[in-house]
Amino acid sequence: MSPKPAAGPRRAADPAPTHAGQADPHRLYERAVQCPEAEVDFLMERFRLLRGRDARRLREDFCGTAAVCCEWVRRHPQHHALGLDLDPAVLAWAERHNRRALPAESQARMSLVQADVRAAPAGEPPDLVAAMNFSYWLFLERAALRDYFRSVHAALAADGVFFLDAYGGYDAFREIIEERAVEDDAGSFTYRWEQASYDPISGLMDCHIDFAMPDGSELKRAFSYRWRLWTLPEIRELLAEAGFRRVIVYWQGWTEDGEPDGIFEPAERADADAGWICYLSAEK
Repeated sequence: MSPKPAAGPRRAADPAPTHAGQADPHRLYERAVQCPEAEVDFLMERFRLLRGRDARRLREDFCGTAAVCCEWVRRHPQHHALGLDLDPAVLAWAERHNRRALPAESQARMSLVQADVRAAPAGEPPDLVAAMNFSYWLFLERAALRDYFRSVHAALAADGVFFLDAYGGYDAFREIIEERAVEDDAGSFTYRWEQASYDPISGLMDCHIDFAMPDGSELKRAFSYRWRLWTLPEIRELLAEAGFRRVIVYWQGWTEDGEPDGIFEPAERADADAGWICYLSAEK
C-alpha cells in the first residue's frame, strides 16, 4: 500500500462576505443623499412660476449617476436631458445602471457626455441648468467659479434659469462627523458625513462620506471631496457678476417638531441656524 501523502498546511476558510463588500457605493449615495423626484418637482414648479411656461430641456452639471436626468425624461414625453461629468467611471455606471433601465423612448431623449461643465457641447440651449449637491464648490477660486457661472449664462436659452444649491450654518465651519440612519425597502444602513478639515484663511475643506452597514462592516471614505465652503453672499455676487439679472434664495421650513419640512420658499432673511440647506435660482 502506498503511503498516505503528508498533510499540507490547513487552508483558512474564506471570510464570509460582508454587506459593505457587496454594496454598491453609487447606489448607497443615491439612497442617502438624493431624492430625484422631489428635486424635479422643485425644478418644474419653480421654472413655471418664474417663466410662465414649462421647461423642456434640462442640463445636469456634475451629473454623477444622472439620477435627476433619468427622472426628468420620465416625467414628460417632450422632456430632454443632458448630463455632464468629467469622471468616465461614474458616467459608465450611470449608463449601465440608470439610463439603460429607462424605456427605449426615454433613453433616446437623454444623453450623457464626458466634458468640463465650462465647455459643454453645442446643441439646443437648455431651458434650465442644474448644479446640485454643492458640486460647483469644486471650483476653489473666485475667478474660476465666475467663469463657470458665465458659461452657464451663455449656454442657457434666452429665458433660461440656473438652479443650484448651497449649505451653511455655524456647524459648516467645524471639523465634525454627522450620522443619519437610512431605511427603505432596499434595507438599512448609516450614512456618515465627515468634515475632516477646514482652513478659515483659504476657505478650503476636506469632506468624506462613509457608509456603515447593519453587520458592522463599513465603506470608509467611499467618496471624498476637496472644495471651498462658499457663502451665500459670495455666490449671489458672483452670479450677478456673471450676468444673471435676478437671484432668488429658497429657504426650507420646519415642522412643529423642529425637523426640516422639505418645502423651499423664497426668502430674503433667515435665522442663524447651526446647519441649513437652500436652493437658488438665477435668471438669465
